[in-house]
Amino acid sequence: MVYIYKKPIGNKIYYYLRASEKKGKKLITKDIAYLGGTIEEVKSNLDKISEYKEKIRRSYKIINSFLESNHFLEKVKKLKLKRELFLKEKIDEITACKLHYSGVFDNLYDLTKKEILQTYIVEFAYNTASIEGNTINLNEARNLLNEGITPKGKTLREIYDLQNTERVFFDLFNSKIKNELEHKLIIEVHDRLLQNIDERKGYRTTDVRVIRSNFDASPGKYVKTDMNLLLNWFRENKEKIHPLVLAVIFHHKFERIHPFMDGNGRTGRMLMNFILMNDKFSPTIIHKRTRKEYLDALREADECDLWKVNDKYENLINYVVQEFIDTYWSIFL
Repeated sequence: MVYIYKKPIGNKIYYYLRASEKKGKKLITKDIAYLGGTIEEVKSNLDKISEYKEKIRRSYKIINSFLESNHFLEKVKKLKLKRELFLKEKIDEITACKLHYSGVFDNLYDLTKKEILQTYIVEFAYNTASIEGNTINLNEARNLLNEGITPKGKTLREIYDLQNTERVFFDLFNSKIKNELEHKLIIEVHDRLLQNIDERKGYRTTDVRVIRSNFDASPGKYVKTDMNLLLNWFRENKEKIHPLVLAVIFHHKFERIHPFMDGNGRTGRMLMNFILMNDKFSPTIIHKRTRKEYLDALREADECDLWKVNDKYENLINYVVQEFIDTYWSIFL
């Protein structure tokens, strides 16, 4: 496999074509060509390399993702953006994703955008459901949502779980659901995600115990009050906090309140994407493969008082930021 290696020396960046090959139990890597100091030079020099043309073609997706992400990152760095709360230098990478999303993805043919979004929703629905214990695998999810092929040996609950997620996401994306974050929208998103799964609708009024948590969810009689406080907090900070940080903190505080009897995780992750999309950012995915890191970061944030924001959020924000960046360049490119 070949890929592009970015080597910073002082204030300068140097790009190399690097090859990796497994020999026995060892992975051998070596730089096989110097490509230049800018992405434009890299693109030009890649086209001139004949010796490794076939290897470059086989690694096209990885190389193209690197070139596009770094091209937009170079553009953003020239803007010298202010370092936001918690984000620091990651603000450049996040903004590069947003620039590509608004400048490239949004200008694609409608059919192409639809195909990319369908790829996204299969990945999102599979991952968000799997985190909660759904046993449908990615290939089965793809067949179900793309081809309508029902997986064998799965419960109707698991099947509805993915189908509901797809339906709710596209309604939010296409603004078929009212686009202000308020009680009505939150309850509607939850009810539709749990359609044919759980008939308990609306905010809970009874107490609930969250298994394997280190926090106490809001008592049933205070759920509506706490959700009012959360929405007030959101409105007060909407113009003060970066949208990605805002979405992450909202997601955590929502989970702490645990306003529904079931489906809080799925609803919280959908609302996090709603907040991002409402601010013209691409939606993201919390991946099943990093479930432990996700839950650990949520638990660390639990140590912060419900109505405060402090450094206990740092790991959770860093985690979601990386998921956001990785999701963008792997799907929306």
